[in-house]
Amino acid sequence: MTTVGRTPSQPTPSPEVRSGGEWLRDWDPENDQTWDRRLAWRTLSVSTFTLTLAFASWFIASALAPKLTNLGFVLSTGQLYWLVAIPGLSGGLLRLVWMVLPPMLGTRKLVTLTTLLLLVPLAGWGIAVQDSSTSYAWLLALAFMSGIGGGAFSGFMPSTSYFFPRRLQGTALGIQAGVGNFGVSLVQFLTPWAVGFSMIGFLGLAQTEKFPGRPPAQVWYQNAAYIYVPFVLIGAALAWTTLKSVPIKTNIRQQFDIFGNQDTWWMTLLYIMTFGTFAGLSGQFGLLIKNLYGGGNAEIATRLADGTTKVLVAGYAIPDPVAYAFLGPLIGAGARVLFSPLTDRFGGARWTLLSGIGILLSVLYTSTTLSPDVTAGSSGLHDQFTGFLYGMLAIFLFAGIGNASTFKQMPMIFDRRQAGGVIGWTGAIAAFGPFFFGVGLTLMRPEYFYYIGAAFAVMCIVITWLRYARPGAPKPS
Repeated sequence: MTTVGRTPSQPTPSPEVRSGGEWLRDWDPENDQTWDRRLAWRTLSVSTFTLTLAFASWFIASALAPKLTNLGFVLSTGQLYWLVAIPGLSGGLLRLVWMVLPPMLGTRKLVTLTTLLLLVPLAGWGIAVQDSSTSYAWLLALAFMSGIGGGAFSGFMPSTSYFFPRRLQGTALGIQAGVGNFGVSLVQFLTPWAVGFSMIGFLGLAQTEKFPGRPPAQVWYQNAAYIYVPFVLIGAALAWTTLKSVPIKTNIRQQFDIFGNQDTWWMTLLYIMTFGTFAGLSGQFGLLIKNLYGGGNAEIATRLADGTTKVLVAGYAIPDPVAYAFLGPLIGAGARVLFSPLTDRFGGARWTLLSGIGILLSVLYTSTTLSPDVTAGSSGLHDQFTGFLYGMLAIFLFAGIGNASTFKQMPMIFDRRQAGGVIGWTGAIAAFGPFFFGVGLTLMRPEYFYYIGAAFAVMCIVITWLRYARPGAPKPS
């Protein structure tokens, strides 16, 4: 019987335990003579499609939160930050669960059931946004359930890694994670378009949106969630009918042996720097625009008794968060996809080093734009916002590069079974990014939070150089 991998600590196919048409036999992706490329790439395609929907569901709150007060919801700045932070908390917690599911459920059941669960938060948000009297507690509950989409990552990625040889895992996992990350940008990009018309009458009534400098408009914000429902159903059907499962003989206790390896902890820190930054800023980008340069900044605008907003800086056009918030996740996800083949060719460690340096410099630059000077007038505010926007996009770019390179490093540092577990674990911890960013921005000034991020980047640069990137490094990868 051929094993999945060749070292004693790696999983062993167990056809006597796992039987039926779903379960593969004699599966060894390192053997070119028997490896089924079509099955591997089909698995990647279907699971990537559904992972993209999962990320869209995970970040639906970040697309809706900046607009809730425009729809008549009475929420403070702190409450909005928390609303966007909670999906990060639940996503991280649920990833700790999903990371142990691939060997237990198999790819087909895991992807199918997880995809169907996305219907719960999507339907919930579609109903909630239609009623401005919806309680804040229920909005928080919906935000927590959105974390199901975040949890999917730590199940889908290790599961997909079972289907590819090591030489292609950087590309395969980079494509899956990168295209999946596009779900974050997708939900930010599609929302302004989807809410502008009534899709189907029985899906709900229109709401009235009041935006600074514009007349009130009819919108259908339930569409921002409902638009994904048919695709979720299609994805679940494809997963059930086309996917197979690799029979991995392991248990939860065996999966936890990764914590005895010091590289698990070093790579966790590096992935927090890259994906934690990407996810954290993706969730908060729209609110940062609103609260620093938009209607949420009391020095720029004030809400009148009739619910409209008066711009206090004459001639200044308040930026609409939804017009810009999708750009950061789009650049970060694109970088992850484009740089993944380069990591297969040149190794991951040097790109992680570049990522850390780029994040450090971008964070330091952006920190200078986090206190808008309203005395500079409309043109000065516009220039400051442009600098803020470019600085944020640079952070997303370098975070995306690091997301690709760290996922190349892990399969090179660990054996196949441990690599799957480490991918799940690091993804789970980094998924707390939106939560910690939300808490940090609630408790302290943005500049101070960014300074902490810069110090963390310095630490990660040192770790990358000493452990993985320098000549003679203990674990070159």
